[in-house]
Amino acid sequence: MSGTSAIAAGGRRRNGSRLGWNLLGLLVFVIVGFPVYWMLNTAFKPAKDAIDPDPSLLPTGLTLSNFSRALDIADFWGPVGRSLVVSLSVVAIGIVVGMLAALAISRFAFRGRKIVIVGILAVQMVPLVAMIIPVFLLLNDLKQYDKLTGLIITYLTFILPFTVWTLRGFIVNIPKELEEAAMVDGCSRTGAFVRVVFPLLAPGMVATSVYGFIQAWNEYLYALMLMSQQNQTATVWLGNFTTKHGTEYAPMMAGATMMAVPIVVLFLFVQRKMAAGLTAGAVKG
Repeated sequence: MSGTSAIAAGGRRRNGSRLGWNLLGLLVFVIVGFPVYWMLNTAFKPAKDAIDPDPSLLPTGLTLSNFSRALDIADFWGPVGRSLVVSLSVVAIGIVVGMLAALAISRFAFRGRKIVIVGILAVQMVPLVAMIIPVFLLLNDLKQYDKLTGLIITYLTFILPFTVWTLRGFIVNIPKELEEAAMVDGCSRTGAFVRVVFPLLAPGMVATSVYGFIQAWNEYLYALMLMSQQNQTATVWLGNFTTKHGTEYAPMMAGATMMAVPIVVLFLFVQRKMAAGLTAGAVKG
């Protein structure tokens, strides 16, 4: 009986611990998800209800007028198109250059290798706001101020180090023996990478690409400082709802909701690869 009681007590403790973790997870979900819910709630409610000093947590009425107002207040598709061009370009260039750099750092022993790794970490520690003036002066000298190419180059300076460091972690966790076996079977080093390493690295590349896209898509400070009103990106476009007469919160939230659509669509397409990439580095070898 004592053994049975001990087993029952252990089961109750496990169930209690599981319930506690579930409640904690639910609390975190509510805290993290509430801003998104409030954005959607404000986007679909009448404009007068958005500035109500005693707002309701539940929708009191649904309307699409805020979306039409958001599209009419300024050019919407222009900034969104520019943001897509910048974000996709940063991801494409960053993932190619980052993969080659990460492969060199993780697979080849060369003089100054540790210095390169430390340098990558040091770059990520520099606050972005501290580089605004040097970046502005440099782009101005290169005739890249107020150009999308200049903004792409600027974003690569802080997205590329993270890409290299992350992909290096994924490549290190792929055993060298797999490449060596492929080379013994007749593959060149490039062929071994394409046929063996690249398929195993694909989930990590997807996860890194999604992060880079989100960073470039949501960046505000450099887009505000380096681009004119005619070439503004989507994040800066949201500032059109704040004028000297006040802030139009409902149309602003409608604009923010439309800006979130590309991110949501991207996650729907790559969610499985994203999950696999985030967990790929959990097991060595």
